[in-house]
Amino acid sequence: MSTASWRDHDWQLVHTGPQSPSLHMALDEVLTAEVSAGRRPPTLRVWEWASPAVVIGRFQSLRNEVDADEAVRHGIEVVRRISGGGAMFIEPGNTITYSVYAPLALVEGMSFQDSYELMDRWVIAALRGLGVEASYQPLNDITSPAGKIAGAAQARRGNAVLHHVTMAYDIDAAKMLQVLRIGREKLSDKATQSANKRVDPLRSQTGLPRATVIERMVDSFRDMHGLADGQLTADELGRATELARSKFASPEWTGIVP
Repeated sequence: MSTASWRDHDWQLVHTGPQSPSLHMALDEVLTAEVSAGRRPPTLRVWEWASPAVVIGRFQSLRNEVDADEAVRHGIEVVRRISGGGAMFIEPGNTITYSVYAPLALVEGMSFQDSYELMDRWVIAALRGLGVEASYQPLNDITSPAGKIAGAAQARRGNAVLHHVTMAYDIDAAKMLQVLRIGREKLSDKATQSANKRVDPLRSQTGLPRATVIERMVDSFRDMHGLADGQLTADELGRATELARSKFASPEWTGIVP
């Protein structure tokens, strides 16, 4: 097990205005590399989405996961991230997404299950503080008796681990089922009701505005691990912008597993 502690590090918060789906993918790659190289302190980044998206995992088949015609019809961009795991359906006001860029030492020697559980602990504490009976469900879900709340994914790069989570604040289950192929078979009977059962959003569980939920989450991280306000450097943003254009917005990368 790892002997490193979160408190051994000076954590920094990055929470900017809305950005494009491809730029978010690129920022994950750039900031993981920066933390790995020691040029950036370990960081919690809260995402704001400029537009709707489907984010598929690194190893998922594009055509198996997404109905391309429906995505176009609904104006939804499809992007592929650098971590594994399943597809995420994103609508800006309905989604809470964050990334933790941590030193690998924090999870060194841990199984993937132990590292997911460790990385989710602070947010589960935050949700419980909001009255949600949240718990970690292996391998990569955060759930409650009412249904799934969030899905996580990880990538280990160099001396850093990227752990990112997408949480349902609210959900348009009917639209999600039109755009995502996955689960259609399982959910074809009374599809929308089934999807709503499987995912129970934080809005219905807390009654709080999205911004308040995020604020409480950040407070929980700060209380447990320490957290100072930070920002992206011009260099990081410049490199991510170029990477978004050359890689993450490209059909070649998105379709790397057809």
